[in-house]
Amino acid sequence: MAISFPLSLPAGNTVRSVEMSMLNAVAASRSPFTFSEQIHKWPGEAWAATITLKPMRRPDAEAWIAFLASLRGAYGTFLLGDPYGCQARGSATSATITGAAGAETVSVTMSGTLLTGDYLQLGSGSDATLHKVLKDKSGSGSLEIWPALRKSRSGVSAVLTNPRGLFRLASNETGWTANELSLYGVSFPAIEAVS
Repeated sequence: MAISFPLSLPAGNTVRSVEMSMLNAVAASRSPFTFSEQIHKWPGEAWAATITLKPMRRPDAEAWIAFLASLRGAYGTFLLGDPYGCQARGSATSATITGAAGAETVSVTMSGTLLTGDYLQLGSGSDATLHKVLKDKSGSGSLEIWPALRKSRSGVSAVLTNPRGLFRLASNETGWTANELSLYGVSFPAIEAVS
């Protein structure tokens, strides 16, 4: 059977840490004479991550090495989220999102709450985008998120449990380490796949 993207991460509790970064396209210019600034916010916003796995024996490591090889560098995509932020801290169990492309504030229909820092996923598969809640929200109304919507969404059910977005490797080079104790180390950088 041919490999089809996006891939899911190999099973098991092998992630030691995930360093999540939020990239923002902001241009800055400062006068060399007055030091006054001009700042321009462009619409570009994307996630970046560095995933470091726990030391593991070869059978577990080979599943990850095969996963990385299957991506063929930055060509393939995979679904990734914050493994330690996989549950919303608020009480909402479902939410429906509507907003126009470029919207930083969307309309949400829900009961319960979403708290600052909760993650939500819109879409699935190659259409999946990962967002962060920027302010506590109770009940339906306006919800501030990062990153802004890349396309219009109308009545889309948000995934609040194990939310993930579409990522690809940030480099075409992948590698791993092995030591005298037969422990393997794997770490790789990823960036959100933005279309």
